[in-house]
This record gives sequence, structure tokens and C-alpha cells, in this order.
Amino acid sequence: MGRSPCCEKNGLKKGPWTSEEDQKLIDYIQKHGYGNWRTLPKNAGLQRCGKSCRLRWTNYLRPDIKRGRFSFEEEETIIQLHSFLGNKWSAIAARLPGRTDNEIKNFWNTHIRKKLLRMGIDPVTHNQSFNLANSVLTTPSSSPSPTTLNSSSTTYINSSSCSTEDEMESYCSNLMKFDIPDFLDVNGFII
Repeated sequence: MGRSPCCEKNGLKKGPWTSEEDQKLIDYIQKHGYGNWRTLPKNAGLQRCGKSCRLRWTNYLRPDIKRGRFSFEEEETIIQLHSFLGNKWSAIAARLPGRTDNEIKNFWNTHIRKKLLRMGIDPVTHNQSFNLANSVLTTPSSSPSPTTLNSSSTTYINSSSCSTEDEMESYCSNLMKFDIPDFLDVNGFII
């Protein structure tokens, strides 16, 4: 059962795209739209499968794709969204116009994740990690605490005022601290 393959693999080109193929895809989509990716390659005169065309358009050729470094605001947004959505890169990309899910995933794995680890923050839970040598929680002494709206939700500190690396570390270390209601233990079970 399941979905049938998007194309017959016989005679289709694999590997890097040429500039001529890119131009054919761009011209076709600008004229006709991208509607059905399975039929698009044949209609556009490309010897590629629909999935290859879709990924090429989505990740490289769309005119609205942002190029270059991520801004501080984009990095902050990725951290906050990741704390709620986890590794759902498409959902995160939907909230960052012009950035692709693959680009965000790569940025997370090569920069943000490592930065959080250096700051003693678990990139999965977004909680402060334990210092295994001393078995004590490492918390910056000057770090501000998050603003609590009620016992079950936390808002983020405005980080636009962070001007130094220390201030940013302090901000990030408090991203996901929660006030736990009295009737729950730290694991979320009723006492």
C-alpha cells in the first residue's frame, strides 16, 4: 500500500542542477505557478522528478528567500519557537518569512545548539544544565528572572536591550524557567 512513486526513475537526471535547468524551472513557475509537482517537470521540459523540482524551488530558487546571516531577532525567534515546537523545522520556518526549514535546521545545529551548550543550557529542554563536577545548578548571579503572568505560563524577557555577550547569556539562561504550581511536582505529577 502507500503512495506510488512520484516518477519513473528511468532516464531522469540526478545530481547538481545546471543554470539552464534552474532557468527552465523559474520560467515555468513564473508563467504557470507550481500547482502539481508531479506533472511540473514534464510540462517544464525538465528531466527531473517532481520532488527534486519542489525542493529546488523551495530551498534555492524562490524569489523571497533571504540570503546571508541570521539576524539577532531571527536567532531569538528560533530559540523561542524551538522551546515550544522542538525540531519541527517547517513549523518554525513558517514563522520566519524567507527562511527555509533546512536552513533553520542547519543554523540550529551548527550555531545555536552549540551556543546554548556553551552557556550551560540544554538545547532539548531549554533548561539550565547541571554542572556535573559540583552537582549544583549553574546560574548566573546577575540574571534577571522571567516575568510570570500566572502560575503556569512564563513570558520572555525583552532581549533587545542585551548589548553584551554576558547579558545575552543571562537572557538565554532564563528562556524556559517555569513556576511550577504547588499541587504538581517538578515532573508534572500531582502530589
